[in-house]
Amino acid sequence: ALGKGSDLEKAFATAALVYNNSADAEGKLSKAETKDLLLTQFGGFIRGQENKPKYQEIISSLDEELENKIDFEDFMILLVSLTLMSDLLQEIKNVKTTK
Repeated sequence: ALGKGSDLEKAFATAALVYNNSADAEGKLSKAETKDLLLTQFGGFIRGQENKPKYQEIISSLDEELENKIDFEDFMILLVSLTLMSDLLQEIKNVKTTK
């Protein structure tokens, strides 16, 4: 759908596609499914973060209240939060690209 889109548009479209392929008929994920999706699809960003209090808080919240589900908006907030605290973000910032 975004074959001619920008890199950023393609990145967000990919995140939406990954989410939608895992979501239920209501377009939501259980917290356990969300945690599994983050661990399998976002591992590079969360690897090494296990001892950070904010990471522990986020992951703990996914282990609680089994009835509550995550919608796409909340999922994207999780992705952004995990990205901002990630050690990988600093590595990305240090990379210079030329176009």
